[in-house]
Amino acid sequence: MLDFNQFEVVSFDCYGTLIDWESGILPVLRKLLSAREIDFSDDATLEMFAEFESALESHQINYMTYREILQEIVKKIGQRFNFEPTGTEIKSLADSVKNWEPFCDTVPALTTLKQKYKLAIISNIDDDLFAGTAKHLKVEFDWVITAEQVRSYKPSTRNFEIAMHSMGAAPEKLLHVAQSLYHDIVPAASMGIPTVWVNRRQGKAGFGATLPASAQPDLEVPDLKTLVEAIG
Repeated sequence: MLDFNQFEVVSFDCYGTLIDWESGILPVLRKLLSAREIDFSDDATLEMFAEFESALESHQINYMTYREILQEIVKKIGQRFNFEPTGTEIKSLADSVKNWEPFCDTVPALTTLKQKYKLAIISNIDDDLFAGTAKHLKVEFDWVITAEQVRSYKPSTRNFEIAMHSMGAAPEKLLHVAQSLYHDIVPAASMGIPTVWVNRRQGKAGFGATLPASAQPDLEVPDLKTLVEAIG
């Protein structure tokens, strides 16, 4: 069991953990495909997103902003289904990020945790895109570490290394909370950072908008409300 008193900082992945990104992604991609009368299931659409996103993020030599990655995902969907997205459609996924909503338990949990810990974001996002999201989260984070600042994407351990350096925190003083085994739990655990897996897809098939992965988090919870109750 975790000793929650040992932690000074609780860090969060943002999209998929705090923000319901699948509910943000799907309407945009459904509209893109239905405009061409392409019938594709939601699960398959999310898996396709995960496939393209991870491939684009893994090209560390030529760093792309996340806005560019989201635009490239739309182009790649067009290539897969043999159509040419319009300029507006190419921008549509990135333009939608600012409207993606938090899970219902996110803001109450952050507000409570802020009273006990310093809070951080470690996210595969651009600074300007996160600025749009921050308005929904209602708390001030002590650190926000974006992929744009680090110029790499999780699951690279570089993102966590730079985050810990910025915080001045040893791994055992940091608790990382995330939904994605692939992006977060695997690399954080490999560095000795205690982890909480927020299994937002509990009861659903597959891994949704993230690649499949296997990991051993220190704690699994279905939502942040449960985490707050565990901390007490």
